[in-house]
Amino acid sequence: MPTNRFYTAALVLLFAVLGYLCYQIFKPFFSPIAWAIVLSIVFYPVFSFILRYVKWRSIASILTLITIVVILLGPFSYFSYLISQEIGELIDSVQAGRFEPLNALLNNPSLRGIIDRVLGMVSVSEADLRKAILENVSQVGQKLVGGVTGGLGNVASAITNFILMLLSTFFFLQGGSEFIQGLNRFIPFTEKQRQRLFSQTRDIVVSTIYGGVVVAMAQAIIGGIAFSLLNVPSPGLSSFALFVASFIPLLGTFIIWGPLAAYLFLKGAFLNGIILVIVGVLFISSVDNFLRPLIIKGKLRMPTLAIFFSILGGIHFFGSIGFIMGPLVIALFISVAQMLGYMGEELEKQEEEAPPI
Repeated sequence: MPTNRFYTAALVLLFAVLGYLCYQIFKPFFSPIAWAIVLSIVFYPVFSFILRYVKWRSIASILTLITIVVILLGPFSYFSYLISQEIGELIDSVQAGRFEPLNALLNNPSLRGIIDRVLGMVSVSEADLRKAILENVSQVGQKLVGGVTGGLGNVASAITNFILMLLSTFFFLQGGSEFIQGLNRFIPFTEKQRQRLFSQTRDIVVSTIYGGVVVAMAQAIIGGIAFSLLNVPSPGLSSFALFVASFIPLLGTFIIWGPLAAYLFLKGAFLNGIILVIVGVLFISSVDNFLRPLIIKGKLRMPTLAIFFSILGGIHFFGSIGFIMGPLVIALFISVAQMLGYMGEELEKQEEEAPPI
């Protein structure tokens, strides 16, 4: 017995040491590997579709990679450039005292009396209010542009990570089934429990990523087109704000397109404001009502509040990849927790069915 205990303790210690060393080895490549996992999950339906007509998994993986590059690389690069340009212009206008939304608000005749009464109640002058708002907007803009340019600043590192991400995605797609089968051997559950675990995980991932990220992207695209056509300032930045706001419970995208419509009314562009309200109600906000149920029909899903906080926490912990990795980790946690609950129920059932001693 002491020998067995020593053997078990030594094995656990060796496993912990080797696990730590493996973590240190893979730590520099966490970001491209994480993106590869996400892309493999998101584009696996594309890979499966191609595989119907191309019987070689390697060729299907290459064609899927080409699809990923065409869909993501061009639009993402342009969108990042557009946002950085708009943030730069916003900072310049703020520093020059030409922040148009603030001027439209303070100079509106209908609101002027209300603003003066509020400022009198809190003993704040209009100059102090204007200065405080402009300083805060400028600081936020500088942080945003710093994040965008910082992420694109190290070109060599970005290219290396992109190549590693593509290679990892290729192997995840090509050997995905073998990887899952190999992973099965290390999960200490019965075959039925493993199948249930993977099924629930797949459902939650689909409902979270497709039902969350895809819907948010659709709302951002619709909003971005409307903002550009209706002369809303910084349409790229506003559409990105729509993407983020899509995950906020209750209010959702209304907290972005609502104030923008109000800004158009204050500016005197009544027709554009009315059109934006119609687009916001009938298209931007309504996309969530019919697209999300269509995507997650019959599948498990996480509560909206859980998705919202998982995205914020994921971005804080993982960086830019966190807006997908956060919900993905929570989805896996929920699946494992449910599996443990099912195991407890099965044990109770076995104890009840066991004959009395």
